[in-house]
Amino acid sequence: MTLWWAIIVVCVGCYALKVAGLAAPRRVLDHPRVRRFAELVPVALLAALIAVQTFTQSGELHFDVARTCGLGAAVVALLLRAPFLVILASAAVVTALVRLLLG
Repeated sequence: MTLWWAIIVVCVGCYALKVAGLAAPRRVLDHPRVRRFAELVPVALLAALIAVQTFTQSGELHFDVARTCGLGAAVVALLLRAPFLVILASAAVVTALVRLLLG
């Protein structure tokens, strides 16, 4: 039952954060530092998520060749300015092929 209270608290917190963002005055949102922060934070969070998902397993540092090759394929597709779905597909296909080849 304790877990459900934590989930409810997190949901309410997320909703409050969303409402606070919508209620923020325009002059605050137009400030250059706030604008720069809003541009960079999602990129940093996504990069951290990718690093954690690629190089950890069960909470420990783990090097998985297939995941790393998939990440490399995604980086190459990104550098070639491929569309987002092509980037995802190339990472998935390369990861699957490496897993198939390594058995």
